[in-house]
This record gives sequence, structure tokens and C-alpha cells, in this order.
Amino acid sequence: MRITKIGTHVVGTPWRNLTFVTVHTDEGLTGVGEARMLGHTDALLGYLAEAERRHIAGSDPFDIEDLVQRMKYGDYGRAGEIVMSGIACVETACWDIVGKALGQPVWRLLGGKVRDRVKAYANGWYTVDRTPEEFHAAARRVVERGYKALKLDPFGAGRMELDHGETMRSVSLVEAVRDAIGPECELLVEMHGRFSPATAIRLAGLLEPYDPAWLEEPCPPENLKALSKIAAHTRLPIATGERIHDRIEFRELLELQAADVIQPDVGHLGGIAETRKLAATAETYYVQLAPHNVGGPVLTAASLQLGACVPNFKILEHFNDFADAEVKSVARGGPEVVDGHFAVPEAPGLGVELDLDAVAAFPRRTADFDLFAEDWHKREGTGVRR
Repeated sequence: MRITKIGTHVVGTPWRNLTFVTVHTDEGLTGVGEARMLGHTDALLGYLAEAERRHIAGSDPFDIEDLVQRMKYGDYGRAGEIVMSGIACVETACWDIVGKALGQPVWRLLGGKVRDRVKAYANGWYTVDRTPEEFHAAARRVVERGYKALKLDPFGAGRMELDHGETMRSVSLVEAVRDAIGPECELLVEMHGRFSPATAIRLAGLLEPYDPAWLEEPCPPENLKALSKIAAHTRLPIATGERIHDRIEFRELLELQAADVIQPDVGHLGGIAETRKLAATAETYYVQLAPHNVGGPVLTAASLQLGACVPNFKILEHFNDFADAEVKSVARGGPEVVDGHFAVPEAPGLGVELDLDAVAAFPRRTADFDLFAEDWHKREGTGVRR
């Protein structure tokens, strides 16, 4: 079996573009992968066009490791977000092909399942005014959907520090959400790399009474010793890793013991096998895996394969019940959350099929999303790109 060509398909939403890649073979099997890019969709498409000629076309989709090595190192330049995301799309699609060819779900090819269902947490649900009353009501709707965990960034457009008024406002939102969901649900607090270590440590102390299950990316991701300082000054677990695009770059983070939960994005880290390798390394440090997942149904399905078979897998992020729920229609067989969990998929490959007619209903948008703009959390993007 050989890869004959790839196709790229961009699905637009108001605040994000989702790029789907189909990998076609000479035996009629087609696999699909996905990555969510912020502001770099053209760069991803450009890279894939070059990589198709140089590395992908003519390859055996069963030889996944060889293809990844050639795509990562064969162009000599150091692979970053664009290259690793392109690799991820193609790598994931190859796993889909292999699973279909063998009639097995991908998790069975990675060692078999260690659980029958995977816990989910909701994100994208708080597209309301930043008041305790609105956040309380929105959080109640999440719980009523059956979720046992949810995440929020309550800090507005904060950057480096917050004045006293904004600090108290942000804390009041967390307090309202905890009151809405009760003591049994997991409350995850996102910081989006906003703060200096001193500010993050101060906020951690103020948030501790509300028992967050983690603080996510409390400071910018480039300085791991700064993150280590925060971890040393709070009893709350630290989560980070969505903006690390090579599993080798997690080495220092793990050695510093600066994080309790790592959050690689399967669509940016080089795909399923690369993330599986990272999970095994993290397991030796007693660190859990909770993949960043802001994608659509294909990326969710790919992340779910790991949720089934990775022993130190904690929980999987899910946007698509609250933010742009209609994008679930672009893939048949997409995962659904029931009683706060995903069922482990049993269908061959990833278990999903891209519906190109449905894709056509979501034209690409400019999607200029800025996490440091006022009211960013409402996720109201820009228009359709013609």
C-alpha cells in the first residue's frame, strides 16, 4: 500500500479554523487527521504542499515511524509548531488507515485499553458577561449536561499582573462557579500564561479555598524555571504543555518537576505515537497526561485513542458541546460525552469519517482570536474569508 496524495480542508468558525488532512492510498483506503491553528493556517497548508512532494506521496502508511522521522529531520531545519502540526495531521491519518486496514481501533494497536471510558471536561462554555451571576448560570448548564469537570479562565484580558479590582472580580467568578457545580465536580483554572510568577503565586493563594484541580499555564511557557518557582510556592497542582511542540522539549519540564499534569496537543506534537511516547516518559516522573484539545471531532477522536490506552491519562478537554457545537457535523461517528465521559471507541481506525459536504457548509474565516483582548472569552470572531 502506498500514499498517492493528500487533501486539505479548512473548516471555519468565528474564532478558530480547523484544518483537516485526508491521506489517500492506492488501495482505496483514506485516513484523516486534524489540527487547530491560530493565525497560521496558510503556513500549515504551505508546509503540507511541500511535504507531500518531498516526503508523503509514495510512502507506505504502515511505516509511520519512518515517515515521521523523514518529515521531522529530512528538511534539516528545526521543526516547530508548523512542521510538527503538519506531521501530526499526516501521522494521525496514517494510524486511521492502518486501523481500517486491520479492522481495529487505534488504541488496540498501541497496547490495548486500560479503561472503558475517558473522563471529559468542558471548555468554551462561559461566553457570557463577566459577572458572578452569569458565570454561575453558565456553569449550572454544564453540570446539567452531565459533565463532572469544567475549566475557565476568569482573568479577562489580564497580563503580567492584575489590579485589586480585577483580582477580586476574577476570584468572585471562580467562587460563583464552585458554588454552581458543588464540591464533587472538578474545577480547572486556566491562566493562559498571563502572569508573572509573583502574581500567579498570589492568585494561587486566593483561589485555594475553591479547590481547583489544577492551575494551567500560570506564567508564559518559555521560562521553565519561572514555572518551577510557582510550583514550589503553591499546594495546587500545575498543568502546562500545550505550547510545547516537540516531546523532547518536555525533558527539562519533567526534570524540574515543575508540572503535575502535562497537556500536549496531539495535533501539534507530531501525532498519536509521539504523544504516546511522551506519556510513557511522563509516567516515570509520576506526571499525568491531559491533552490540550481545542479541535473538532477528528482531533477529539485521535486524543481519545490515547485516553483508552495510556495508564497515566487523566482527562480530555472538549469544546464542541458549547463552542461551535455545529462543527461536530463535519465527521460521522464523532465522539460524544455521556454522563461526563467518552466511551472508548470500538470502530476501526479513529472511528470517524470526514463528511466533505458538511465541511463545505463551514467556509474558512479570518478568525483573528486574541486572548489578551477585552471580552475574548465570548469567542466572537471575524467574518468569512473569501
